[in-house]
Amino acid sequence: MTDSSITSPLPADPKLETAVERMRRHARLVLVLRLAVLVFIIGGWELGVRVGLIDPFFFGQPSGIVTKLIDWTENGTSIGPLWKQIAVTIYEAGAGFLIGAVAGILCGIALGRNQLLSDVFSIYIKVANSIPRVVLGSIFIVALGLGAASKIALAVVMVFFVVFANAFQGVREADKNLIANARILGASNWQMTRAVVIPSALSWILASLHVSFGFALVGAIVGEFLGAREGIGLLIATAQGSFDSNGVFAAMIVIAVVALAAEWLLTALENRLLTWRPDATINE
Repeated sequence: MTDSSITSPLPADPKLETAVERMRRHARLVLVLRLAVLVFIIGGWELGVRVGLIDPFFFGQPSGIVTKLIDWTENGTSIGPLWKQIAVTIYEAGAGFLIGAVAGILCGIALGRNQLLSDVFSIYIKVANSIPRVVLGSIFIVALGLGAASKIALAVVMVFFVVFANAFQGVREADKNLIANARILGASNWQMTRAVVIPSALSWILASLHVSFGFALVGAIVGEFLGAREGIGLLIATAQGSFDSNGVFAAMIVIAVVALAAEWLLTALENRLLTWRPDATINE
């Protein structure tokens, strides 16, 4: 046996290379199409304003929105520094998201694992879920004041039912064969819940978290819009009161950036927690 036969690298799997290359091509195509859509919308909007097809008083203007964002960044807003408004809204939405998510997960798992609790409390949860939650903002402001507590409470209510429904359904969809095998092996109810039920429901729970942070952000901003001393919602209300459409759109862009950053963090968390999932694309 020659040395060259020992040191020569093994041939790469062409099927694996094809799958990886296909994923890269798809990612490049998606990026190009996303940029094309963005350029088309913003360019068409700006062009429509300049030729007189769109009234900038009502719909703003992309160049004016950029100018407004630069002015807010350099000189601050009419209600204080821009970074402070963002920090206040992130704090309210983040606190509401954490409280609502933890409460929703715990209640969903508890009711999903206990039929008696489910039968007793399901009717009350359905009634509470049927109430338009945004209208509770006014009640929270009256009860808790104009501070952060009322916005956090509204964000909690917005998040809780989304996470609860997914956690409850995820627990109910757990593999009955795995549960039966764990029971045969002598696992206690807590061991079964921790080792079988929660991992089975984790995909459902994480899927709800992606949606629920947006609801938390909506709850915080709506609460600020109804009554607050600071925050992005108050910034939108102030711009609306002065008929500043560029200011309204600028605040919306700030909200979108915050939401995208939170989505990125949640996706990273999901990939970290679900590393056990096989890569379906490569196995095709």
